[in-house]
Amino acid sequence: MHNMNQYCSEYPFFISAGLTTYYHPGINLKKIHHDSIKLYETLEAETGQAVGLHQPGSIRIASTPIRVDEMKYQMTRTHWHVTEQYLIGPEKIQELFPLLNMDKVLAGLYTPGDGHIDPYSLTMALAAGARMYGAQIYNNAPVTSLEPTSDGKWDVQTSHGTIRANRIVNTAGFWAREVGKMIGFEHPTIPVHHQYIVTATIPEVKALKEELAVIRDLEGSYYLRQERDGLLFGPYEKMEKMVLQDSWVRDGVPPGFGKELFESDLDRIMEHVEKAMEMVPVLKKADIINIVSGPITYTPDLLPMVGPHCGVRNYWTAIGFGYGIIHAGGIGKFLSEWITNGEPPYDLIECDPNRYGKWTDVPFICAKARESYGFNNVVGYPKEERFAGRPTCRTSGVYELLKDKGSMGFHAGWEQPHWFYKPGDDIGYKPSFQRTNWFGPVGRECKLVMEKVGVIDLTPFGKFIVKGKDSHKLLDRLFANTMPKVGMTNISHMLTPSGKVYAEVTITQLAPGRFLLVTGSGSELHDLRWIETEVAQGGYDVDITNVTEDIGVLGIAGPNSRKVLQKLTNEDMSEAGFKFLHCKSIQLAGKPVRAIRISYTGELGWELYTDQKDLAAVYLAMMEAGKDEGIDNFGTYAMASLRLEKGFRGWGAEMNCDTNPLEAGLDYFIKLNKPADFIGKAALQEIKAKGLNRKLSYIAVNTDDIDPEGNETVWYNGKVVGNTTSGAYSYSSQQSLAFAYLPLELSTLGQKVEVELLGKKYPANVIQEPLIHTEPTRTRLQKKAQSKA
Repeated sequence: MHNMNQYCSEYPFFISAGLTTYYHPGINLKKIHHDSIKLYETLEAETGQAVGLHQPGSIRIASTPIRVDEMKYQMTRTHWHVTEQYLIGPEKIQELFPLLNMDKVLAGLYTPGDGHIDPYSLTMALAAGARMYGAQIYNNAPVTSLEPTSDGKWDVQTSHGTIRANRIVNTAGFWAREVGKMIGFEHPTIPVHHQYIVTATIPEVKALKEELAVIRDLEGSYYLRQERDGLLFGPYEKMEKMVLQDSWVRDGVPPGFGKELFESDLDRIMEHVEKAMEMVPVLKKADIINIVSGPITYTPDLLPMVGPHCGVRNYWTAIGFGYGIIHAGGIGKFLSEWITNGEPPYDLIECDPNRYGKWTDVPFICAKARESYGFNNVVGYPKEERFAGRPTCRTSGVYELLKDKGSMGFHAGWEQPHWFYKPGDDIGYKPSFQRTNWFGPVGRECKLVMEKVGVIDLTPFGKFIVKGKDSHKLLDRLFANTMPKVGMTNISHMLTPSGKVYAEVTITQLAPGRFLLVTGSGSELHDLRWIETEVAQGGYDVDITNVTEDIGVLGIAGPNSRKVLQKLTNEDMSEAGFKFLHCKSIQLAGKPVRAIRISYTGELGWELYTDQKDLAAVYLAMMEAGKDEGIDNFGTYAMASLRLEKGFRGWGAEMNCDTNPLEAGLDYFIKLNKPADFIGKAALQEIKAKGLNRKLSYIAVNTDDIDPEGNETVWYNGKVVGNTTSGAYSYSSQQSLAFAYLPLELSTLGQKVEVELLGKKYPANVIQEPLIHTEPTRTRLQKKAQSKA
């Protein structure tokens, strides 16, 4: 390319390149992209405002074998969605983009209907449409303060007066942090510099009869599309070269900043320019008419923050959009339906604003945003880990003891062991689409728990204490199960008004009217916000304390777990003395511990809750006391395999805001006959009366060097019939297992289906669950058999 410094000032530019795509590597955001494009397709007819929508399709280019595997991986995660997507070969790619150098091209992921839209025209059309339906838009009216009222509303102060609002939605883009600060929040958003280049007319482009498909060269880390008779392309620099506008995080956005752009820096992106010229040779002779550099807002994980915020009433966010154009329409629809109906229209927990907390400090935000931008086009593996900014201030009491002994995973700011190393193991994080270095060690840990005794750090669990005059009444309203008696524990579910599963929580009544609620690490503030909303709306007299960071948790499981604990306490740990789902306060190695007899491995086990400062002492005491019993560590990968063998459902997989508890097989935990009118009760009664259309099924999959993990397509007679929700290898039975939602007529025992993994359809069949009975069930059956003998 030449004439690098030429600039055409009269040429109108937005910072956004206006790309629109149905594609997203995640499961739920595909729906957001779909809804956005479907809105944009009809917007001109609805509003009379042209939007400049082009839909030539797009191709993600694979130029290495591992990229081809990545595309096969993404295909199986798309077949059960409405979006069209195809894995195509070089011949089809060249047909869609004839100016491409095909020397390195192996395959492409083609999405019809993708393209680009004019950002300015789209903004004007959305505004026109909003006004058509009664919205009022005030320009040049900066918000100066936000004041909550006693009834949960807001006074929005502007330079032109005050607006009383039932709720506020922070959609302030790179001003989002400043709006949040008005009510005491430090939203983890940060602007990054993004550049794209626009060329002058290129004769070869002008001569084309059809518009070029948008391409994304994943190895070159850039996108490229046709812009009039020229080309537009934008790179994503590596971590060490990209630029953060971190001064805005510290000092705020400069007053009056609006349509301004940053100074461009071609040297910073030259590596990607050269790769683009190699892939699209006509660029070598093209004249540049503009290099646009402006701010786009990132969150630490690159996903937006969408929904109501914990800790304050009626404050919502829609911020942190690294790809604002393609998210705008779908997010608007998602939020409006949530506000109108009182529940999200579908699961989008990965975008929950409450996934972040006080642990998300500025150094973490900067490190993760730099990583996320620089890793924009890296290979997206299953079980992906990214390591910038870790560890945070959220470390458990045993982190220092465990951090060098295994492979750590990141869970809501916490470090939690996935699996542990032994001499001779191939150690470290080595992601793959097939079985990789952790496969053998995880089998070893499963064997440990099944035959001896293992210890796992469960500190990342979200933990709340609920107490007060109305505590029982509140929980009876929130949960579909009955409340446990004092000293007992149960599994309970919060449902949405339409009967979907909002959360799964372990509830223990510690004393009369005093409850311990335990949820998954990623659900901590997601669940707390739901609870707080019901408290405010119902006027309950309760006190709720989030003790997640104060209390550490260890799990101990396996046939020898009782022997180990008995050595450390005077409490009777026998079957008769400490029954399943019972809770006791005990002294363990001289430390106060709340012990609950429960284990998500399904084996004999306890969860031990104690102050973080005492966690290491309790851990070391157990490891010492258990030497003769063969005690050792195990991680979350082993727990996932063991829970699947026992047929345990997982929230966020088998159950979420897309599923009801009846189709998920949670009938045992749903007490439709309890007197309390719990949220979702009426909807569930209606669902039960109408009957189910699908059912969660337990399937065995005949694989080779690959295992299902969830969200794969299930086929029958050449047609898509369902999807897996989670999967793992069963080391006990030496086969792959998965849960899958199937039509009722295909859910009978012995039914044969196929599960797609990396482009291949593997035979599977519906089997009886569970594969292995839990320890309490085995004990009960053994006693029953002995009584008959």
